[in-house]
Amino acid sequence: MKLSFKIALRFLKSSKGQTLLIALGIAIGVSVQIFIGTLIQGLQKSLVDRTIGNQPQITLAAAEKDTRIEKSDELMASITKDRPEITAIAAAADGPALIHEGEDTYSVLVRGLDLASSDKIYGILDKIVEGSAPTADNEVLIGKDLSVESGISVGDELEVQANVMETKTLTVTGIFDLGVASINKSWAITTLPTAQGLFDYGDQVTGIELQVKDVFAADTLASTIQQTVGTEFTVDNWKDQNAQLLSGLSGQSVSSIMIQVFVMISVLLGIASILAITVVQKSKQIGILKAMGIRDKTSSLIFLFEGLLLGIVGAVLGILLGLGLAWSFATFALNPDGTPVVPLYLDRNFILLSAGVAVVAATIAALIPARNSSRLNPIEVIRNA
Repeated sequence: MKLSFKIALRFLKSSKGQTLLIALGIAIGVSVQIFIGTLIQGLQKSLVDRTIGNQPQITLAAAEKDTRIEKSDELMASITKDRPEITAIAAAADGPALIHEGEDTYSVLVRGLDLASSDKIYGILDKIVEGSAPTADNEVLIGKDLSVESGISVGDELEVQANVMETKTLTVTGIFDLGVASINKSWAITTLPTAQGLFDYGDQVTGIELQVKDVFAADTLASTIQQTVGTEFTVDNWKDQNAQLLSGLSGQSVSSIMIQVFVMISVLLGIASILAITVVQKSKQIGILKAMGIRDKTSSLIFLFEGLLLGIVGAVLGILLGLGLAWSFATFALNPDGTPVVPLYLDRNFILLSAGVAVVAATIAALIPARNSSRLNPIEVIRNA
């Protein structure tokens, strides 16, 4: 085996141009894999973050219509017990209401939240563009679009009428911008006790919201939570509510895999054809070596080692080239606000897998030339040389 390795290395060095050509072919294949894979993963991560990154990924509500959740603290404690995959959990008391501002009336969804807990889900505190968060009862945040449309500003007092005909005067302490026009126009965020008092909920809440570490495992986690809480509650997850988004993400992944597969097939065929030519070119040397006593197995290993070495060199060059392409795209392809069109997302496991596939493919591509070399008859080769 050591002899085969040394001969393979010598063959590669003796044909430097050919060796460089094969290595570059492998490198380009690996770089395309890494670039496309990194681009698709970054795009998917960005899309998921923008759509559900600052939203609850699992929601829990009472199963019966027009009923609410009692003892929410105990229920949240049972949900989070022995589930480290839950990163945030918060209770919410929601209800429709009307805001009377002069002669105008605006329909809003009043959201009573424990801001300390809910901020881990929505990031509300970082998205207050004017004023500050409510710190006491009867204070409220409104969205930027509602503020512009109604003329309501920080410090104004609002007459808020609930669907139970309860009316409260709430003071606007701040304006938020969650980046979604419909939310900025329809949400009014207040403290949990304020909303409970406005809608006459007592100490009950309308829902419990969760975020998880792995958003794509939300459906599995939701099923286990459903078993914990029983049929008294319904547990929904974002995957069931966003079928079109999931279909788009799946389509991206499939297209990425197909491109990578065909790239590697073309690389494999290229390596096999060039190494097959190498067998012919080196047939005289192989014939002499066989005449000197090396075995067919040893001659076969020469070309397998060639494929392995070419695969390793090509994979290393491909990783460097692929990462360079991904970095360049993330650096120079920018939105008008200066942020990357697709953020750079590096998955070490994916990069190593791409390199490993290239090495294996290069080695497999050398099987046919290796088999051909083992069949060479040294007497005929030397006679016809």
